[in-house]
Amino acid sequence: MVHKIFLRLLSKGRECIWYCQKPKLFIRQPVTLTFGRTVRSFHVASPLMMKLLSVEEIFARKSLHQHLTKVQLEYKECLQAISSITMEDQCSEEELRAKRTKISLLAPLIQSIRDLDKKYEEMAETEMLLKEEDQALRELAELEKEGCLRDIQQLRAKILELLIPEERVELSDLVLEVTAGVGGQEAMLFTTEVFEMYQGFAQYHGWSFDILEHMTSDLGGLRHASASISGPQSYKKMKFEAGVHRVQRVPKTENKGRMHTSTMTVAVLPQPTEISFTINQKDLRIDTKRASGAGGQHVNTTDSAVRIVHLPTGVVAECQQERSQLKNREKAMKALRAKLYSMKLEEETSKRYNQRKIQVGTKGRSEKIRTYNFPQDRITDHRISITVHDVKSFLLGEDLLEDMNSLLQEFSNQEALMELLEESSQEDQ
Repeated sequence: MVHKIFLRLLSKGRECIWYCQKPKLFIRQPVTLTFGRTVRSFHVASPLMMKLLSVEEIFARKSLHQHLTKVQLEYKECLQAISSITMEDQCSEEELRAKRTKISLLAPLIQSIRDLDKKYEEMAETEMLLKEEDQALRELAELEKEGCLRDIQQLRAKILELLIPEERVELSDLVLEVTAGVGGQEAMLFTTEVFEMYQGFAQYHGWSFDILEHMTSDLGGLRHASASISGPQSYKKMKFEAGVHRVQRVPKTENKGRMHTSTMTVAVLPQPTEISFTINQKDLRIDTKRASGAGGQHVNTTDSAVRIVHLPTGVVAECQQERSQLKNREKAMKALRAKLYSMKLEEETSKRYNQRKIQVGTKGRSEKIRTYNFPQDRITDHRISITVHDVKSFLLGEDLLEDMNSLLQEFSNQEALMELLEESSQEDQ
């Protein structure tokens, strides 16, 4: 065995050193965070409700190893069930199909666990070579050890990522709604800035941004607006933006220089597919009317605006952006489907979210999630108590918003994993 390791070390030589990017799934709570090639400065506004643990700290937990053992046993039992003729006779076709699906889902995780075990064995063998008297052999063994440590770190991070349960709406597109809150005209002006920030965020990621509603105020602010956003991971990245956004600044309408506090609300509604969610046409009342506001000669002359009411729930969706009544109807229907689908998902997940500790990304419309303080040039996310500076750059919807989003995802991932391990431990008891 030692000779095999020695030959492998000689074949690698100095080439066994390579750059390994730090796993992004679980990070410690730093003052300065690195996102890709960009270094961002954050500070903690108040004590964090949950500490971000490192990969090593997660793997030091007994509950994780117990859960991994449980998963491996479950995988083995499913394999035995579908390969045994006796079991095939005893199980129904539906049960066998469920076991095959389970095997398919667990296979990547099981393979990563096995790869990690092999790396542990390699590490132990390499440790033996470090005790050899030959200096050249010890140097090569040291290089092999560094490589093993990097591989182990990567495999651990991959295992944690595979353990995190995926929400079925993660890959959905979405309908974004923004509504002015407390603060009158100032709230409407801020709503315009936030809506434009998300339009910039969509452009930053290469997503489509199709405006469904756009109700403006006399001063150019937004009373209410909605847009359909489509693109890779659009809902996954936007879901943390739902909630109440607060702005603190001296409004343009203020003559005495006093700072005001205003709010606006963001709703992020996953857009269902035709297969996953259907609406009975008999449950709809569709009204047409003349569009209002700015928009050219067609405004107030043709019945192009469409209003759809879902009678069983009373949910309403409107659209008057297009000149064509047919196009407005399609957009209104898209918004209605998103609203009803979101209601359905909230009913299914409300119990689970109520049990979670910090509730990152609960999409609660009454939950104050973020403050934009212009005099102090800071943005504070209250769910994770993290502050970043440079409001102007943040409102562009580019790097800073992406960085804050990534940090929220880190917290949410860890929260979901801790919940999974806790539930697994309770089942074992």
